[in-house]
Amino acid sequence: MSIYVHYRERMTNRPRASLQRILEDLGSTVLDVAASPGELDAEVTGVHIYDPLDELLLPAGGILLAVGVDRAEQICALLDVAGPAAGIVVKQPVDVDELVRAKVLETGVAVLGLTRAASWAQVTTLLRSLLAEGDLAEPGEVSPDDLFSLANAVCALLDAPVTIEDRSSMVLAYSERQDEADPGRVETVLGRQVPQRYQRMLEERGFFRQLYQSREPVYMKLGDDIIDRVAIAVRSGDEILGSIWAAVREPLTEQRQRALTDAAKIVALQLLRQRAGADTRRRLRADLLSTVLAGGRDAAEAAGRLGVASERLCVLAAQLSGGSGTDAALRESDRHRLCDALALHVGAIHPRAAAALVGSVAYAVLPLHAIGDEERRAVRVAESFLARVGPRHAANIGVGRLAANLTEVARSRADADRALRVLRAREASGAVAGYSAVHFESLLLQLSDLVEAEEQAPTGPYERLLAYDAEHGSELVATLRAYLDAFGDVNAASAMVHVHANTFRYRLKRLTEIGELDLADPDARLTVMLQMRIFGR
Repeated sequence: MSIYVHYRERMTNRPRASLQRILEDLGSTVLDVAASPGELDAEVTGVHIYDPLDELLLPAGGILLAVGVDRAEQICALLDVAGPAAGIVVKQPVDVDELVRAKVLETGVAVLGLTRAASWAQVTTLLRSLLAEGDLAEPGEVSPDDLFSLANAVCALLDAPVTIEDRSSMVLAYSERQDEADPGRVETVLGRQVPQRYQRMLEERGFFRQLYQSREPVYMKLGDDIIDRVAIAVRSGDEILGSIWAAVREPLTEQRQRALTDAAKIVALQLLRQRAGADTRRRLRADLLSTVLAGGRDAAEAAGRLGVASERLCVLAAQLSGGSGTDAALRESDRHRLCDALALHVGAIHPRAAAALVGSVAYAVLPLHAIGDEERRAVRVAESFLARVGPRHAANIGVGRLAANLTEVARSRADADRALRVLRAREASGAVAGYSAVHFESLLLQLSDLVEAEEQAPTGPYERLLAYDAEHGSELVATLRAYLDAFGDVNAASAMVHVHANTFRYRLKRLTEIGELDLADPDARLTVMLQMRIFGR
């Protein structure tokens, strides 16, 4: 049977975003059914994380990740309050008794078991990647990006577990039967990324170079308790879009090689359609979120289309730090990945949060419950996010003050931008700042902008001291800065500039004479301190 026919049959016969569809795509490697109410044809609408400290507001069709739930009585209690959920997920081994089975039948909510090798973050990512991006699609519109179906079709033709990967060895989709492969493949599927040690091994043996130079399947004998691989590059003309990998125990027959070559052509079409569709969806999300962030008369409609809450919102502004000299395309790809990760993070916290890339900044709108100290709570959310993405995405995040409603979101966005700018001015990396904590630094940067725009120059005592230092090679400005920073403590100030206290007192006397500066006058001290901070000399 041709790969085209086989794939089309699978596409025609399989439902979209049902619980059964998700279980088929993930396979028993990740999720298994522990207790079922019958047919698993319920539509899945989203992924939610259970928190016993929060009120459970679960929409119809949601999958609930029951973190920390492991006993039968806990499962029964959760099923009672899960309402219209499609299913709940518990770490294996799942404690299923007759009471649990009866409760599943009563509520119609399935209980699924998650392999202990997977983290909750991983399963959240896997499930969200499988769900259609229906928030921005027209009702009834079917996604053309069914790479998981295609991976399963190729698996059936090759009789081997298959992964479809991008150029950076990130897993875009995978077939069933991954448990038949080696531990490295299971680790790859769970992490959605080929581990670095395997990438280095393939690079050192020249397999990547051989793969990307060939238009035919390449057989790779790996040894060392690793099942061999056969792979083929996925191309659009001369552009490499990704690759297909199958775990095999012997070279493919000629017929199966032709099937894999045909599959690569279909995958290329799917990746091109996926890229175009993703670009369109991203632009639409960015446009809608930009409208929300502007807080104008169209903000309510845009928020409705995005599914964003309209009250008690904090804006987060995330931006990659450093790396300005890196490849522009790679930098843009990293920005999109940072934004996707941020959207996943805030979406797990609140179902009516949203994130989008606007320019070089990933903005997130995060609803918060009214329990006080919202800005600090939003800062903790941002800190948790940066701790998760870690070295993969070195970034800074600015957090705006709470907006009571959509009309105040523009102010919260401006706050977040200003806090982010303070972090850039500090040359920070991996840092989070709430606007309230950096308010004064932000004001100084705004004053600096005004001074620069109006081409203003230092005046008064500060101007005279700068001129004297420039003409005589002295350090009177440095002496004054140390004195002010030390709150007038001569001993501490002299240590800062590494001179004897008596020498420092002499310089201090000279600068007050030359600059005509009265250090006993608080207004005079404030004036010269501000000029030093604004002009930065």
